Amino acid sequence: MEKRNLTVVTEFILMGITDRPELQAPLFGLFLIIYLISLLGNMGMIILTMVDSRLQTPMYFFLRHLAITDLGYSTAVGPKMLENFVVNQNTISNHLCAIQLTFFLVFIICELFILSAMSYDRYVAICKPLLYTVIMSHRVCWVLVAVPYFYSVIISLLITIKIFALPFCDYRIVSHFCDSLPLISLLCSNTHDIEIIILISAGFNLVSSLVVLLFSYLLILIAIFRMNSAEGRQKALSTCGSHLTVVIVFYGTLIFMYVQPKSSHSFDTDKVASIFYTLIIPMLNPLIYSLRNKDVKYALERLWKMLGNIFS
Repeated sequence: MEKRNLTVVTEFILMGITDRPELQAPLFGLFLIIYLISLLGNMGMIILTMVDSRLQTPMYFFLRHLAITDLGYSTAVGPKMLENFVVNQNTISNHLCAIQLTFFLVFIICELFILSAMSYDRYVAICKPLLYTVIMSHRVCWVLVAVPYFYSVIISLLITIKIFALPFCDYRIVSHFCDSLPLISLLCSNTHDIEIIILISAGFNLVSSLVVLLFSYLLILIAIFRMNSAEGRQKALSTCGSHLTVVIVFYGTLIFMYVQPKSSHSFDTDKVASIFYTLIIPMLNPLIYSLRNKDVKYALERLWKMLGNIFS
């Protein structure tokens, strides 16, 4: 059997979004606008939920951490991707690739469980409104975000260390950012252990978070159908509308990306899907919550007036 050549890899070549020179400038402008909107939207959501006294509730506490995770994984990928549009050779060093993979995995895994925590919060608000402040105490809210952060850091470090502890082959070309599966395909040694770790962790992350989401919304729907008032049903649905929209978009993209059979994958469709969930979704989430949420709109108006008074 012919052995693949081993080498000490100090950098990886990034293929980028396109190899057509005439598309480099337009795509750079497009993705720069997308990233800036994502940056401003998520930073704005974080600041708004911290400074506005009317947004000091569990729902907006989780929304703040959703914005943090969106900002985290989009920033892990976005700036380097934008740089690759304007440099001659698209490369990333071994250490920067490991750092990018670590931070990307931390925030993308954490977002799964933040969304689950938000669905549980909506379940308590609709199904147990009288006990809401007792069940969703400040301590419980912090536990529901601290545990996912801790777990995400452990899993991401485990996967990154296992990958970069193994030797890479001469072929060192990856897509537009360092993701675990493309990097595994470049390894020259036995990858069975790391593949099992990724399979088990990905399965646990997706299934456990989806179970909480589906069970919470099942109980919410049962409670809504039992309501006698049409106005009450509409109000209950409106409180879940933004979160449900975010969940459908996020999970739909991940399932399309990772659950479909390998035979139906193509490089171009995978690239589009990865761009969607690394850049487009973090831009859409703050827009969805700000456009569909009256409390956020009023908070933005109050903040705008306050800033106007300060600078006038």
